[in-house]
Amino acid sequence: MHWTMTMDQRKRGWLSPEFHLQFREWLLHSLARYGCVCPVYCVMPDHFHLLILGWAEPSDQRLATRHLRKTLNAHLKTLGESFRLQKQAYDHILREEERARNAFERVAFYISENPVRAGLANFPNEWPFTGCMVPGYPELTPWQDDYWDRFWRLYRSKLPDWVWPAINRRLRS
Repeated sequence: MHWTMTMDQRKRGWLSPEFHLQFREWLLHSLARYGCVCPVYCVMPDHFHLLILGWAEPSDQRLATRHLRKTLNAHLKTLGESFRLQKQAYDHILREEERARNAFERVAFYISENPVRAGLANFPNEWPFTGCMVPGYPELTPWQDDYWDRFWRLYRSKLPDWVWPAINRRLRS
């Protein structure tokens, strides 16, 4: 699922390297708690993009996102009374054709291109607030040449065998 969380009134002034480090910790705890993984995220000056997948059985993306939003809002408030997320996150459930491996990676690339489209970076890997969160694999980054091969291999190893016939059909497309 592709989630977009926007700051109330598109407020800016809260994003910093320190905030990003804290965000990564909050994201890790939310994902681990609810059995999810985030193959790419991009924190922009006034909003967040996250691509979240179930990683374990059971998993719950909505609860992971709710937990992350609650944590983010609590910490944003410490930076100033006016810093908070809009009440509603925007979630885009990936359509069947977007779940195929190449299409999924295109969605991830679209997310990582946000700073380029906004004129904040010339290339996605220049933006310091884009990354991934795969619990247990802190060395992974979306900029590694073999990232997607490694990610899919790890993803496959985590899911039970009974889910693979349908997923294999998607990955082959």
